[in-house]
Amino acid sequence: MTGVGEENKGGVSRASGDGGDALTEALTEVLGGARARGGLFHRAVLAPPWGVRVQDGTPLSVACMMRGEGWVRHSEDPEPVRMVPGDVVVLRGPAPYVLADDPATEPGLLIQPGDCCTTPDGQDMCEELALGVRTWGRDPDDPVVLLSGNYQLHGDLSARLLDVLPPVLVLREGEWDAALLPLVATEIVKDAPGQQMVLDRLLDLLLVSVLRAWFARPEAWAPAWYRAQSDPVVGVALRLLHEQPGHGWTVAGLAAKAGVSRAALARRFTELVGEPPMAYLARWRIDLAARLLREPGATLGAVARRVGYADGFALSTAFKRLRGVSPSAYRAQLAPDTAPR
Repeated sequence: MTGVGEENKGGVSRASGDGGDALTEALTEVLGGARARGGLFHRAVLAPPWGVRVQDGTPLSVACMMRGEGWVRHSEDPEPVRMVPGDVVVLRGPAPYVLADDPATEPGLLIQPGDCCTTPDGQDMCEELALGVRTWGRDPDDPVVLLSGNYQLHGDLSARLLDVLPPVLVLREGEWDAALLPLVATEIVKDAPGQQMVLDRLLDLLLVSVLRAWFARPEAWAPAWYRAQSDPVVGVALRLLHEQPGHGWTVAGLAAKAGVSRAALARRFTELVGEPPMAYLARWRIDLAARLLREPGATLGAVARRVGYADGFALSTAFKRLRGVSPSAYRAQLAPDTAPR
């Protein structure tokens, strides 16, 4: 399994003082990009042998075992992961994965885009397997109960959050706040006014709780930009970019603030972060712009000025280059209750 429990790929520096504060702020910024809108939750009741292949293309999923046990096989990670009650698994999409009673079990059900459940030969099974609100299976007394939730839109997650995650991340019951599971289990089967909003916030809380626990582990892998926060030179530049994204930064200006030459900063920044300072700033600005575009009433011009672009046209060009869609197309993906009016 990639991530937890494997080799330490640099780890997370436990710097004190300003360095430690920077690490905390960086994690807050990354997790702050997670905000589900229309997230899907399911409660599956299963009996061996069972196998489900999830190929819906969603960017991120969370699965929790409530009763019984099972295994996860991700197409980008060759090692199966065992799940028992209290365990939680985060799965990075859009690559497919299989949940099954045994690593060798072939899936008999496929979860397709649009939350459609079919057999491998294409037979629709949604109606046949319905057991109640957000619950499916054949018998409510079957021995395995698996909860799952997923983010539907890439815009609900920052690019840096997805960069942080391995294909499969697992935490055992004693390694995270598993007390959340009973609350999630209770809310999944409710059909009350505003329930989708409750579930969206629970999905965010679930993910943040898991990632916070994961980052606290000394053996947890952390991306280069996260580790670089504690560097005495690059950390200064990163904090300036995070705190003042709308400023007209240049490599020379950042180098002066960090107390080194322009060439030295450019070389060290690229070495530690994995990309040059201006490329990092461009991505950071677009991540912030995507978040601001969710706010009701936000205009493209106002967002552009806040993140350092001269006008809406310049922001639109950069947004499409980095996100693959224009700001207007991105907004069209937003849920009606969060889209600007």
